[in-house]
This record gives sequence, structure tokens and C-alpha cells, in this order.
Amino acid sequence: MNALADIYTRLPDSIDDLPPPPSEAAVEEADYRSRHWSSPIPGPLKPGSPEHKRAVADMFRETFNPYRPSVINWPKLDPVTLKRVTSLPIWDIAVQTEGKARLRMAAYANLVTDPDMKDAISRNAWEENRHKEVLSKLVEAYGIKMAPEPPYIEPRDVEWAYLVTGFSECVDSFFAFGLFKVAQTSHFFPAELIETFEPVMQEECRHILLFANWLAWYRAVMPLWKRPWFELKVIAVLMFLVYERIGLAKTVDDEGNEHTQDNNFTVTGTKEMSSQDITLADFLEICLTENDRRFSGYDPRLLRPRLAPGLARTALWVLGLFGKKPHIRPEASPAAA
Repeated sequence: MNALADIYTRLPDSIDDLPPPPSEAAVEEADYRSRHWSSPIPGPLKPGSPEHKRAVADMFRETFNPYRPSVINWPKLDPVTLKRVTSLPIWDIAVQTEGKARLRMAAYANLVTDPDMKDAISRNAWEENRHKEVLSKLVEAYGIKMAPEPPYIEPRDVEWAYLVTGFSECVDSFFAFGLFKVAQTSHFFPAELIETFEPVMQEECRHILLFANWLAWYRAVMPLWKRPWFELKVIAVLMFLVYERIGLAKTVDDEGNEHTQDNNFTVTGTKEMSSQDITLADFLEICLTENDRRFSGYDPRLLRPRLAPGLARTALWVLGLFGKKPHIRPEASPAAA
């Protein structure tokens, strides 16, 4: 366990070893670099090729954003906004999800022998740990009551756990992009809080970009005799995620109070975050637009996650057959332009 903790707390640098908080200009430059990247490698980046693998690792390392959770200035919220934020049924599961993700990423990185992919996935584990710290600081700043965290146990099937985390992030991030946009345009969250959380949202985009390209690389270099079992495992993972998102997760704090957490809040939370009548078709259109926008700055030769966008486009097509087409057009956010 100590070796895994070393991965997710000491790579690429420990938070304590990062330089002092940079100037505003340096923050803006780092934010721009984290959203815009192109490989100098010429020609196509074919999954399985050394060029593709090196480009993926370079992308993840060079788009690193060195923000520090310990120095985030959480904006003061008025009583009404504070109640809205603290009453969302997501905080326990969000913190615990990041806790599991950092361990699973580190455990898988520990097994990877390819130095480029090992480095990228190790850095991913480090960033998952930082996400957990960000959420912990938010919970502390706004006095959100939390249930005790469960012990984080190294998975027995490390590859299964990594696939569950990777596909889960791909699906959840797609819908979270849309929900974050709804929260911004409806002013459910104040602009200062949106700005504070924006780097974390973009970091999720980088994470799923890494996972999509790792998956393509892994399939390409895998011996053919292993492919059928691996694809069956992927199908089982997707079925597990469907099951996991049905219903609510419940935890109990040390005072015996029950906390109900919505596993599917990224899909169902629009009504809580906006007084506007946002239909399912509207929300899916927002998610697709935000997804495209967040990926637009990265080298187009890198593969994008396709599962959630594909399902969303299929759902929009089906809804269109019944005359339920989106009637609002999301505006681009200047924060990530």
C-alpha cells in the first residue's frame, strides 16, 4: 500500500514541493496550456504505434496544471447559495469516488511495464488524489456534513477496477460537463465558485482523453488470443456501471444520520440546478456541445471517448422521432475558450 500511496502523492511532484502560488499571468498561461496541446510528431498517430504512445504520454505531462488545493480561495457564499450547495446529494460519493480512483489508478500503474504509459497513469493517480484534496477543502470551507469515509482497499482484480474507473469517468464527465454549464448559465453557483472549479472540470477532460487513448493502445498491442476475454470484461464492466447507477447510495455518519447520495446525479440533476425548463433533449445537446468544446484544443489525432457521446446522439435521434428536439442552444463559455 505504501508503494501505491507514493505514486498518488509524490508524482509528478508532491503538492508541498510545488513552487509558491504563481502570478495571475502565470496562472492564465498554465490554464491555457492545460487546454491546448498538439504533438510535434508528424503524420498519423496510429494506436499501438510508438508515436501514438509517446504523444499520449507527452500530452498528459505537458498539459499539467500546477494549481494548489491548499491555497484555493473559496468564495464566501450568501446563506441561500450556501444552502443550495451544501444540500446537493453528491458530496460523500464525490469524495469517496476520488479516493477509490486514486488508489485504482496507482494500483494499475504499478502493473504497467511500458514506461510512457506507466508515467501517464501514475500522473493520473496523482491528479485524482489532488481532486480528492480539492473536494475535501470545499467540504471543510462550507461546513458540509460528511459520513465517515470507508477504507480504501487495493482491488483484487486491478485491471477490472481500472476499467470500471476509466469508463465511469468517461460517462460521468460527459454529463458533468453539461451539468456544470447548466449551473453556470442558471447562476446556481456564483461565478467565483464556477471559476474556482473550472480547472478541475478540464482536468477530467484530460483524464478521459488519456483513458480513451490508453484503451486503444492496449487493444492494439494486446496478443490476439487475449482479446476475446478482454472484450467480455469490457462488456461486463459496462453492465456493472448500468447496475451501479440504478438507485441511490446510502451511508451513515458517526451520529447515526443517514446520507443519501445520487449515483446518477450528473444525468438527473438539471432540475435542481436550474429553474429553466430543460428537457432531456436540451440537456443532451448541452452535453455534446460542452464535450466538443472541452476537447477542441487537443491534437485531433488523439482519440476521443465515444461511448457517452454516441449514446447521447442515439438518444437525440430517438427523441427526434417523437418530435422532442432540443429547443435551446448552449453558449460557449469564455472561461475555456
